[in-house]
Amino acid sequence: MTDTLTILGLESSCDDTAAAIVRVGDGPARILAQTVQGQGQLHAAFGGVVPEIAARAHAEKLDLCVAEVLRASGLGLRDMDAIAVTAGPGLIGGVISGVMCAKGLAAGAGLPLIGVNHLAGHALTPRLTDGADYLYLMLLVSGGHCQFLRVDGAQQFTRLGGTIDDAPGEAFDKTARLLGLPQPGGPAVEAEAKLGDPARYAFPRPLLDRPGCDMSFSGLKTALLRTRDAAMQDRGGLTVQDRADLCAGFQAAVRDVLAEKTRRALAAHPDLRLLAVAGGVAANQAIRDGLMQVAHDAGARFLAPPLALCTDNAAMIAYAGAELFRLGQRDDMTLAARPRWPLDSSSPAMLGSGRKGAKA
Repeated sequence: MTDTLTILGLESSCDDTAAAIVRVGDGPARILAQTVQGQGQLHAAFGGVVPEIAARAHAEKLDLCVAEVLRASGLGLRDMDAIAVTAGPGLIGGVISGVMCAKGLAAGAGLPLIGVNHLAGHALTPRLTDGADYLYLMLLVSGGHCQFLRVDGAQQFTRLGGTIDDAPGEAFDKTARLLGLPQPGGPAVEAEAKLGDPARYAFPRPLLDRPGCDMSFSGLKTALLRTRDAAMQDRGGLTVQDRADLCAGFQAAVRDVLAEKTRRALAAHPDLRLLAVAGGVAANQAIRDGLMQVAHDAGARFLAPPLALCTDNAAMIAYAGAELFRLGQRDDMTLAARPRWPLDSSSPAMLGSGRKGAKA
């Protein structure tokens, strides 16, 4: 096994088609090239991601993304040591598109294939961006997931708590739809919140009256709906300022819940001296600031990735693939796409299970 690995990564778990080439050696990891092709315009009329449309778009764009990063890096497939691909969890059509593309490339070029858990890609991002040492506390907070993870290694994750219903990103998207804002909802709500008064409307902070690190965001979304309806009934409609204040109050409630639960996680696990955050919601500056303050108060180091690496990307998949490759993982043409794939399979499922398995 060589000391330096050059890995091509593919990501297609939701509505971003991405490819990247990452080089991992003795020094800091380097992103040699990356691209992310969004699908916002394709889904705009539907108020959210349409899985069938997303899958078709991935199938059309994946090979173009691979060609782009190869061209940008000045490398060819023969220069890769392996191909890493998101094999789950995610929208199954998109995951299948990525896995099939990666299989074709691996078979054609005679390269090893590595299936990567999308959540592991996010959880290992602090090692890609900052060379963070194990062990650390990861708050993975995105459109589909929200959980606290103790990260001991590339395959060693222990869930310390998580959402029992909606993820924060999902709640942001639903809030945007309720208020007539564009998708994706996170950036739209954040922009409106900057113009609003977070104290005008009283929103609940769910589960703060219960011990532990579990969270809930479904009731917060319902509270916003009822507050919006009451405001519209009082004034015969919703003003621009009403909408900004609703966004500000909602965002403050999410921030406060995440901050308090993070404080509890750090207090309960004093050996965790690094707090890292990843996932699309980690791009929200108000939430980052709240988490940074919690880390400072606890005497812990705080790490958050650059904004471009918060949302779904292939650089994190390539890097995670490199770590797994060094641990000896190799997959073959039987690699299956998985809509559900918990990182910590030893803990009881927090969200619905069934024939597809535990979601988280």
